[in-house]
Amino acid sequence: MFYFHTNDTVNIIIIEMHNNHEGHTEFDMNNNQIRLFVKIAETGSFTKAGQDMNMTQPAVSRAISALEDELAVKLLLRDRRSGLMLTDIGKRILIIFREIIIGYDKVEQEISAEKGLEKGVIRIGAFPVAAAQLIPGVIRSISARYPEIEISLAEGTVAEVKEWLAARVIDVGLIIPPDDEFDTVPLFREKLYAVLQDDHPLRHKEVICVKDLEDEPMLICRSGYEPPVVDLFRRGGSNLKVKYEVSSFLTALNMIKEGLAVGVMSQLSLLSLPPNVIIRELSPDAYRDIHLAVNVLDELSIAAKLFMDTALELAGNMESTIPS
Repeated sequence: MFYFHTNDTVNIIIIEMHNNHEGHTEFDMNNNQIRLFVKIAETGSFTKAGQDMNMTQPAVSRAISALEDELAVKLLLRDRRSGLMLTDIGKRILIIFREIIIGYDKVEQEISAEKGLEKGVIRIGAFPVAAAQLIPGVIRSISARYPEIEISLAEGTVAEVKEWLAARVIDVGLIIPPDDEFDTVPLFREKLYAVLQDDHPLRHKEVICVKDLEDEPMLICRSGYEPPVVDLFRRGGSNLKVKYEVSSFLTALNMIKEGLAVGVMSQLSLLSLPPNVIIRELSPDAYRDIHLAVNVLDELSIAAKLFMDTALELAGNMESTIPS
């Protein structure tokens, strides 16, 4: 349980940790200590964290030592081979500290909104296609209307985005279902197409049946992208024979261009086709859903809500986007 207190000199967070033997223990930590620890964990460096927070390295070391003394646990370990590492308790506290920082930021945003000055930081995570085709327009729209709002974007696989969201590294993630562990809102449904070299024997078909692909060497993207493709072949009663697995849609397109395999790829990844690559409709129809995901919808900051509202508005205008 967290209680937020303020005094004339520093914002104090008192973390009440219940103990079976002693009732409870109170720890006093200031905002800078908490942000510093998170920054060290994310950069893996006392020096880089100090530079980001305008602190000297000795000051950083003293602040972390004071924090560890206050908690009476070791949070960080230095290893000559691996560098800076978090202890097990350090990893658990990192997640809690991120939640506390979110709480601080929400307070600041509420105060700014009351004054008519929208500001804040929004941390977004997205997989490459979504990052390339959906996020830039959202950032441009928000930046134009609310220049005091900062937006950071982390790009990774769907699996990585889910990990970042669970660890509170990001506020909002763009992911592909299944997503039972998060609160989600549907953002965009994109159609799936067969993608093949322009001299492939199936090129004459306007619509390719999944059964036609049963004996074809197939290429799929992994790390969370594959469920809709696997489901398509299941519904079509066809055996999916995967020859290549890649993470990048650009790599996939170039491998198809070289005639190495046939792919089933999504609408947004096919807006700019390389030479000698063609697309065909599929039977049965197949789609891939992209969701906005957060840990708890009811706990979103004003800035994060603004991002989601803007993303939903702009995505609605893309429904007619069809690969050429």
